Amino acid sequence: MSTEEFMLDTDDLTRRMEGAIAALRTEFASLRTGRASGAMLEPIHVEAYGQNTPINQLGTVNVPEPRMVTINVWDKGMVSKVEKAIRESGLGINPQTNGTIIMLPIPELNEQRRKELTKVAAQYAEHGKVAIRNLRRDGMDQIKKAKAKNLSEDDAKFWEDEVQELTDKFIKLVDQTLEAKQHEIMQV
Repeated sequence: MSTEEFMLDTDDLTRRMEGAIAALRTEFASLRTGRASGAMLEPIHVEAYGQNTPINQLGTVNVPEPRMVTINVWDKGMVSKVEKAIRESGLGINPQTNGTIIMLPIPELNEQRRKELTKVAAQYAEHGKVAIRNLRRDGMDQIKKAKAKNLSEDDAKFWEDEVQELTDKFIKLVDQTLEAKQHEIMQV
């Protein structure tokens, strides 16, 4: 079996590794850093109209200032449900309601809470690395199967190097993303 006959789909591997990075960035966005961000509300769903609905589908989410998020709820009957979902979310934010507008003042984080959040961010990053290593293993398994079908040692080595290069690139990206997030969390 020559290289022409065996083609590892590196585009697919790349796409799947990029998916792992995107998932990591979504998890990082949900970490409260003391700065207001609409993304911190993404994990919160509200029981509305018979189904679990994300907050951004029930109102307009704005960040008018660095320590304030506002939600302009479209349906007046949903205001108390949205407020309750935020209180029970574990974000540690006390919503203030004014008509259909819910204001979320973002409190300063203390040093201990910042350190806890950097540890949580590190755990998220480790999950991302595990996902990337699993994708590396998938690629290496494909190469092993091709070797069993007479793929030459040189061709196998070529593809193994390709997979390892991709893996290293994405692990480095996870590390850089984590470093940036931890820096953001520790800023006072």
